[in-house]
Formats: sequence, structure tokens, C-alpha cells
Amino acid sequence: MNSFMSNIRLPAWMSGMNGAASKSLAAPILIIMLLAMMVLPLPAFVLDLFFSFNIALAIIVLLTSLYTVKPLDFMAFPTILLVSTMLRLSLNVASTRVVLTEGHTGADAAGKVIEAFGHFLIGGNYTVGIVVFIILTIINFTVVTKGAGRIAEVGARFALDAMPGKQMAIDADLNAGLIGEADARKRRSEVAQEAEFYGAMDGASKYVRGDAVAGILVTVINVVGGLLVGLLQHDMGFADALKNYTLLAIGDGLVAQIPSLVISTAAGIVVSRVASDQDIGTQVVGQLFAKPQVMYITAAIIGGMGLIPGMPNLVFLLLAGILAGSAYLMSRKTKAAAEAGAAPEEAPAAPVPEQEEASWQDIMPVDTLGLEVGYRLIPLVDKTQGGELLKRIKGIRKKFAQEVGFLAPPVHIRDNLELKPSAYRITLKGVEVGNGEAFNGQFLAINPGMASGTLPGLVTTDPAFGLPATWIDAAMRDQAQTMGYTVVDAGTVVATHLNHLITTHASELLGRAEVQSLLDHLGKDAPKLVEDLVPKMVSLSTLQKVLQNLLAEGVHIRDMRSVIETLAEHAVHTQDPNELTALVRIALGRAIVQQLFPGAGELSVMTLDNRLERLLMQALAASGGDGAGIEPGLADTIAQQAQQASAQQEALGLTPVLLVPGPLRALLSRFLRRALPQLKVLSHAEIPETKTIRVTALVGAQPG
Repeated sequence: MNSFMSNIRLPAWMSGMNGAASKSLAAPILIIMLLAMMVLPLPAFVLDLFFSFNIALAIIVLLTSLYTVKPLDFMAFPTILLVSTMLRLSLNVASTRVVLTEGHTGADAAGKVIEAFGHFLIGGNYTVGIVVFIILTIINFTVVTKGAGRIAEVGARFALDAMPGKQMAIDADLNAGLIGEADARKRRSEVAQEAEFYGAMDGASKYVRGDAVAGILVTVINVVGGLLVGLLQHDMGFADALKNYTLLAIGDGLVAQIPSLVISTAAGIVVSRVASDQDIGTQVVGQLFAKPQVMYITAAIIGGMGLIPGMPNLVFLLLAGILAGSAYLMSRKTKAAAEAGAAPEEAPAAPVPEQEEASWQDIMPVDTLGLEVGYRLIPLVDKTQGGELLKRIKGIRKKFAQEVGFLAPPVHIRDNLELKPSAYRITLKGVEVGNGEAFNGQFLAINPGMASGTLPGLVTTDPAFGLPATWIDAAMRDQAQTMGYTVVDAGTVVATHLNHLITTHASELLGRAEVQSLLDHLGKDAPKLVEDLVPKMVSLSTLQKVLQNLLAEGVHIRDMRSVIETLAEHAVHTQDPNELTALVRIALGRAIVQQLFPGAGELSVMTLDNRLERLLMQALAASGGDGAGIEPGLADTIAQQAQQASAQQEALGLTPVLLVPGPLRALLSRFLRRALPQLKVLSHAEIPETKTIRVTALVGAQPG
């Protein structure tokens, strides 16, 4: 039977389930054990075991808090704080039972741990023990625990107040393509967990304060109860009873209060640290002993005190020598590092080679996309200096390819000493299309329209969307988020501006090379479809023009299969790119509407007044289809009323969309695009039959 059972192997999923189940049972078993310790009598050896475990647990918690980089790395701390408090209280109850029942037998009645604390730490003197115990309790109750609880309370309040601003910053990074949906979801979860952590720490600190009060009461009860038990039940002398039970009670109190003080210190370290990528030990050593000047001055003061008669001269002078020696070694190390960094600049200049004749190699191709930065922004784009902008630009191109449907050209980055130190400019085919300033080390607080109050700093506007903004110092970041500002760093400002311009000029970025790459990519899945269309039915330039027309109006070209199939169907009738674009838009109608009205069953749109619609149709017919016959006065009226109607739509939180007959769509779209880039013009044929239309404004209606 045994051999049969030994040959049985559980499947992997069952063994994993058993491991998970055992972990999930750990907490209930622990709580039941703690409650059982309060009810069931424990022998002295078991008490020694649990008291030793309590001390070890406190040390583990303290060291873990010291090596924790951020509070969320130790999310279980509030629960551990509560469980360790319950463990100490359970041990107090169990040890009290043993002290009162067996205390007359001697100092080792409650175990070796309590005896050791009673004799070794307090020297067997109960007066000293009482004083030490009271001092430890006061330190724990009034200093460490109270301070940690206050920090946790304030931290929880600020974390809750800053949540809206942090959420908006995450949304801004997501919209700029700097992070993906998974990263955004993870960051939102961390923001919520941070607020919950500080709230839980605030509540858990109250348990530790209660534990300190309970420790005092338990010790007093043990002393008084022990005297009564010794005198009345065991006929002990007053002096013997006082010595035995007081030493046992004080030893019991100390063996519980010392771990409590250690864990309270760990709680203070966790909630008081500032967010950083270093643990607390590295921060303290790197910041407290980082300046030789401070060490020299301190050594001089301590050395001066050591020269005063009556002072412990040897101790003060020895410490002054150690501080001065450390400062000297530190200054030498700093000087050597500075000389090593300056060495390449001091190297003799290489001889100037003889000037060569001009050649075709001197003609450099123009970069399709370029980013030029001033010298103060070089750290943002330098890998050796930890610049994050390069990684963000890669994220922008990836998101652009996923959403728009083709891969944007690489962004060529170079420094430009002709720019201001903190300025940058973005070029498209060698021509500047955007510029701005970004101050490395500072943050841009953008007012999305809901921020309250003003911030000290350089008032400016967001270079991407023109929103009012202020450049602030890093210390003001949390306050700005609490006030409702969206706070981003200098690299995010540049990346967001670049992303906005790439999206705006998508049609100009789609060259023949990109179109051919699109066809090659599509040809892997549908080679026959691509082969039959280009160049047999449609030339590559015609396809490029159709795709550029779509991108110019913000229509994504991810669904290249529908584009190719539509062109293949209608290319036998017309080769006009504008007519083909209109037919492709109808085929992509569902995607266009989904892009403008995500998840909406009812479309709130603007339309033309009937009389204006007839006038435009007549002008279009008279001009041969190019719209050149529209009167200037009528054109100004259309532009003004379309602008007013668009503003009303945006005020209501609606996307400004103008719905017009098919023949007028291209004309009005070209006419209104320059003045109202946010206005989208759709034709009736592009609206899916499953959608209902609600007209919210009429363009061209007579007032009255």
C-alpha cells in the first residue's frame, strides 16, 4: 500500500493549489493561535519560544523597513503591525497566568527569557527595572508611536487630496503615448494603494499606542496581584514576594516593550521617508556625510571643546581627528573625480587636417522629423546621463503606429547652440513646425480648467495645447497636484508636444516609402489583393494621395484591407484621388464615427440650414465642382456661424461635427479646416444605419 501511494504524483495545478491553500490558511491559523494563547495555559518553554520569536519578528520588521525603497514595497506592514501587537498582548496574558500561579517558585517560573531580562538587563534591581520600563514606555507612547501616527495621518490626507492630480498626470502620459494601458492601470492602482496604505498605517498606529498603555496596566496588575498571591496563598514574606513578583512583572513588561519599541521605530521609518530610488541607509550616508566643509567645521568645533579644561579631552580630540580625516579623504576623492572629468577637455587639440575639395558627400539629406535642443536639455536626450526622452519618443512612435496605421519616420535629435539653453524646436523636413522651452529639473503645472489657486513660478502656456501653465520647483509638485493641476516633467512636456505635432502632420509624414512599406506588410497576409491593385489598377502615387487625404482629416488608416478593396472596386470608374477618397470614407464610415463618438448610439451633430444648403449646391454646380463660386460674404458668414456652433458643442462636452450632403463634404472640410481644425465634417453616407442622429445646431439659420 505504501509503495502504491508513493508512486502517486499530483498534477502541477493541484500542487500549486495546495501551496496557495496553505498560504491562505496561514492567517486564520495564526489568529486562532493568538486567541488560544489568551485562554489556554502555556508551559515556560513555550513562552520562551514565543518571546524569542517576538523579538526576532521585531528585528526582521525593522531591517525590512530600512531596506525598503518606497512604502508600497512593504504594503503588508499595517497588518504585520496589528498582528505583532496582538502577539505581544497574548504573550502578556499567558505570562501573567504563569507569573501569578508559579511566581512563588523563583525567578525562572515564567521561563528563561523573562528571567534573563529581569536579571541581565536591569541587574536584578526591581527599582531600576521599574524606571527603565517606565522610560521605554514613555518613549514608545509619547514620541515614536505618536509621531509615526501623526505622519501617517497627514500622509493619508495629502495622498487623498493629491489623487485627482496624479490620475490626470497618468492620463496625460497615456494620451501622449509615453506609457501603455497596462502601465497606466498599474500606476492608477499604485496611487490608490498609496492612499490606502497611509490610512491603514494611521489606524494601525492606534493599536501600538493602546499596546503601550496595556503594557503599563498589565505590569501594575502583575505586581499587585503577585503580592496578594504570594502573601495570602503561599505565605511568603513581604520582601520575598515583592522581589520575586516585581522582577517577574518588570521582566515580562520589558520583554514585550522592547520589541514594541523596535516595531514602532520601523513604523516611523516607513511613513516618514521621502519617495526615492534608494534605501534609507544609502540616503542617510549619502546626504548627511556628503560635504567636506560641514565635516571640517564640525571637527573644529568638537576639537575646540576638547581643549577646554575639565572636558573629556581624549574623546573629543579623537572624534575631531576622525571627522577631519574623513573630510580630507572625501575632498581628495571629489577633486580626483573632477580632474578625471576635465581631463578630456585639457587634452591638446589635434592638428587641423588640410581642407578637402567639396564633394557630393557634403550634401546631407534633410531629416523628415527632427528635434533640436539647447545645451541645458541635453541630459534629457543623453543615454549616459539617464535621459528618458529617447525611451518616450520610442513609445510615441509605437503608439502612433498602433493607432494611426503606419510607422512614423525616426526622430533625429541633435543639440543646437543657437537656441536658448532651455529651448527646443521640432522640424518637419527641415522646416520648424513647433518650438518651446522646457526647464530640466522643474515641473510644468498645467491648469486643465479645474485647478484652484495660483502657484509661484514662471507663468507660461502648455506648448502642445495652449493651456495656461506654470513652471514650478520639484518641492511644489505635491501641492500643485492637490490644487488640481496636471503636473509633468520637462521630458514629458517635449514628448507631448512632439506627439501632438506628429499626429497633426501625419499626412505629410506618409511618403512613398511608407506607402510601399504598408503594401509590403499587407502583402504578407493578402498578397493577391495588393498585387492586383498596385500598379495594375491604381498607381502608387494615387494610393498615396488617397491615404494622405484621409490622414489630413484625422481618419486613421489601420484598416488598409478595406481601403484596398474599395479602391479595387471603384478604380475602373475613376482615377480621381478626391473621388476615391470620398468612396473610401464611406467604406470606413463605421470606424470614422466610432473614432469621433466612441460607444455612443446617438450622434449629436450640427447641420446646414436648408436655404444655405441649396445655395452651396448651386455654387458648387456653377463652379464645376471646385467651390470657387462661393461669394466672400457668404464664406465669412459660414465660417463665423460654424465657429459659434462649434464653441457651443464643446461647451456642452460634445465633439463638434458638421453633417452635410455628400457633394458638399470635401468642399466644406477644406474650407473650414484652417480656421476650425477641431471641427470634423461628415457626409450622410458615412453614418452607419444603426446610429440615430440628433441635431443640436443649425449653421446658416436666420436669427429670430
